[in-house]
Amino acid sequence: MNISIYPWQSDDWRRVQTLRARWPHALLLHGPAGIGKSSFARRLAASLVCETPLSGGQPCERCMACHWSARGTHPDIRFVCPENKAESAKGNATASTGSTAEKARVQSAEIKIEQVRALIDFCSLSAHRGGRRVVVLAPAESLNAASANALLKTLEEPPPEVVFLLVCARPDILPATIISRCQRWPMHAPARADALVWLNSQGIHNAGEVLAAAGGAPLAARAGAQDPPASARRFMLDQLAAGAQCDAFACGERLQKAPVSDVLGWLQRWLYDLLAQYSARRPRYYPGEAEALKRCAQSLNTRQLLRYLRHVNAQRAVEHHPLNTRLVIEVMYSEYRALFSEPVHKL
Repeated sequence: MNISIYPWQSDDWRRVQTLRARWPHALLLHGPAGIGKSSFARRLAASLVCETPLSGGQPCERCMACHWSARGTHPDIRFVCPENKAESAKGNATASTGSTAEKARVQSAEIKIEQVRALIDFCSLSAHRGGRRVVVLAPAESLNAASANALLKTLEEPPPEVVFLLVCARPDILPATIISRCQRWPMHAPARADALVWLNSQGIHNAGEVLAAAGGAPLAARAGAQDPPASARRFMLDQLAAGAQCDAFACGERLQKAPVSDVLGWLQRWLYDLLAQYSARRPRYYPGEAEALKRCAQSLNTRQLLRYLRHVNAQRAVEHHPLNTRLVIEVMYSEYRALFSEPVHKL
């Protein structure tokens, strides 16, 4: 289990150490997706249970607690995530993959109420090593209504010596009641130059292009540079560039296995770049598609485009909850194609 932080998180680490004198019972680590918030939370959890932390708050990596943390088996740390992210949350995650029969079914993208109930049971136990117990819950926006309400009761009356680390890329879609019980801790994407250095060290050759497409998030850029995400994104860009000839059903077939959050994110960035064409700005996310963006923008009804962008933004608000991926994609791309059938007028 990787419990290191990324090079661009050094300042975030130093800032968060100012809380050690009076650690909050719940910390909401929020920022763009793909910048390493979950790794940061795991490192922070390891430091909170470390028996001999270093002066800068880093875990010593020598004590028994650190050895357990490194293996993901520390009895006083609980990881909570959706079933479909359990493989990336090694250790004693509550969202286990379960039996063979359970693995055969579609894995949930939500944090379920059963997981939160198990978490409440964990919080009622005494610490194995007599120190803190730490809960890492990621992504927090995957809580459904029932699980959020169950968690809220625990956050309102937090057990002693239990620290909650909630990781979130979209705090705007979290219940306000959950946010109000946490101390918010913003985390930011690294500077472009730092992100490019890291991506180059990872063997990503077209680092500038993939970093722009990922909105400046280096982990998302690294994932997007690899197949199948890279080929899926390329297919999507070709379909969007086709405008009125965009094949919504082919998009549904080709992209249905990709995460809905990725597909909607790619589409959303394309729309932002289209809007940039009306103010003579260069594309921010897809600079290599400048000609296609210019051609599409000339054929678009801009009022309809703005309405469609609001619809995409609204769809993103529920992207972590159960969706028929293929149907969502077919509808979204059918509506995109329909934009080109409207009479053209500019803002």
